[in-house]
Amino acid sequence: ATTIPALAGAGDLIISDALNHTSIVNGARSSAAKTRVFAHNCEKSLEKVLREAISMGQPRTRRPWNKIFVAVEGIYSMEGEICNLKAIVEVCKKYKAYLYLDEAHSIGAMGKTGRGITEYCGVDTKDVNIMMGTFTKSFGGMGGYIAADKSVIDYLRISCSGSMYHNAMSPVVCQQVITAFQIIMGDKCGKVGKEKLDDLRNNSNYFRRELEKMGLHTYGDYDSPIIPVLLYNPTKILAFSRECYKRGLAVVVVGFPATSVVLSRSRFCVSAGHTRADLEAAVKDIAEIAKMLKLRYAKSSFG
Repeated sequence: ATTIPALAGAGDLIISDALNHTSIVNGARSSAAKTRVFAHNCEKSLEKVLREAISMGQPRTRRPWNKIFVAVEGIYSMEGEICNLKAIVEVCKKYKAYLYLDEAHSIGAMGKTGRGITEYCGVDTKDVNIMMGTFTKSFGGMGGYIAADKSVIDYLRISCSGSMYHNAMSPVVCQQVITAFQIIMGDKCGKVGKEKLDDLRNNSNYFRRELEKMGLHTYGDYDSPIIPVLLYNPTKILAFSRECYKRGLAVVVVGFPATSVVLSRSRFCVSAGHTRADLEAAVKDIAEIAKMLKLRYAKSSFG
């Protein structure tokens, strides 16, 4: 939210995916740049918006835009969907737009060696101008990072409020993050990093498959560790959360304004630390709750 205003200013345009996270939305709103939206994960919609923006130019003056940024997420945090990155990169290269990629949920979790959505989609990191991520998820630490050309990083160090006015990360957290990187890359603890990546993918796919079998509506893609389950009716949000809590399940429930009023959901984030027994027990409890609250919409319109 503090990086985007430092990068984009008056005379610039930010083209944002329709379902981008609030932090990207707030960053775009905080900047002096104009903002437009393209249909979620659709490269054809992005190309249409880009063509119109380039041909029409800035409002009133019709002058060319100084810079055009395209902002997307690696894994969409409320949808569990994997970014159609390869197609989006091709569109950005064609129209010479800068690509801003939020990898908060994909770095350390996606790709054969955990390098994130670029590795998973087979995209060269050189084709992504700015990569942003967090150390709070896969790395179990605090803070985050921005990866870009040295000139961009040097500029952000002296112009981004999140860098200038925030406290530095503690040495303990820095070492935690470095060690996590080394384990994921296989430089420490042997094959533990690869095993964790395999466990995460297998756990995510098993859990998603079991939820679909019981008749729940899920969003997202296989291999994604984020699995949203649709509750739809906002009155079921609190009931689902409380019933899960009674059974020892910690779940995140999401409603308006984070989602539309009729698309309330529960978001499950699967971990490599979950055992198959953990997931089987959770599936059993969720099946009981789904039957009680009538959430099995794939089997009946009445749940």
